[in-house]
Amino acid sequence: MFFPLIAPTPLQTNAPIEHLHLFLQHLTIQRRLAPNTVAAYRADLQAFFRFLARTTPSGPQDIGKEQVQRFLQDCHRRRISTRSNARRVAALRAFFGFLLDRGLLAINPLAEIDAPKIGRTLPKSLSIAEIDALLRPPERTSPLLLRNHAMLHLLYASGLRVSELVNLPVNGCNLGSGHLRILGKGNKERVVPFSALAGEMVQAYIDNGRPLLLKGKPSPFLFCSNRGTAMTRNRFWQIIRETARAAAIDKEISPHMLRHSFATHLLAGGADLRSVQMMLGHTDISTTQIYTHVDADRLKSIHQRFHPRG
Repeated sequence: MFFPLIAPTPLQTNAPIEHLHLFLQHLTIQRRLAPNTVAAYRADLQAFFRFLARTTPSGPQDIGKEQVQRFLQDCHRRRISTRSNARRVAALRAFFGFLLDRGLLAINPLAEIDAPKIGRTLPKSLSIAEIDALLRPPERTSPLLLRNHAMLHLLYASGLRVSELVNLPVNGCNLGSGHLRILGKGNKERVVPFSALAGEMVQAYIDNGRPLLLKGKPSPFLFCSNRGTAMTRNRFWQIIRETARAAAIDKEISPHMLRHSFATHLLAGGADLRSVQMMLGHTDISTTQIYTHVDADRLKSIHQRFHPRG
């Protein structure tokens, strides 16, 4: 079963590829998605187009449910994860919905295809003792170490996404009030508090580290490189892993784990779910609720270990 194009003239052989650029512009400008999200859509759609080029030589006017199913079967054979396949289905559904809304398709080929079911994995977090070890002051100081130490403190104190942390502008951090003004996913602004201790670490970096890194160069970024540019997400990933190894933390640690730890520790300490949702910048409170399951699992483990009839 194939789904006919309403406008075959503008959608010739390379139609999906030709319209991919317009779709990505739509995601960036109108839906205001984050660059990383747009890049993921691009990669998933390009994978589908490459598959079509190998298997559907007659052109994209023949794209139908069968082609999509064969693509997903091919992904499964190549051991692409269920989560990645679910994301690819979402990208294809959005792309063909985009064409449908513009009158370029009669029917969305994804209309009768469900995303693969994925279990919701509980986020991993660090213990309080591991956080203390990670945030222990370095034995020696340098502008870079002051910067890195301040970033780790602020990340755990605020629960930011790593992209929000590395791109945090100087004017987004109010040390006087202890608040960050964050422009998060979808360009949604939120205000996030941070602790006095994290503020002290950031102030020490601003006073004794940042000027030495910049050497008179201007930079809008709070946590800048010595070139004045923002740190990359990958570089910060390396920094947090190097710090964890130095602190003898025997876990595969990531920046997102500090965000998870922030939320888990707040809820374990009695914070209400709605406040944590606002600080994390979650649109849907059900996304935040997963942290209540994390704490429930921890309590169950403690109960089994210490209850006399556990």
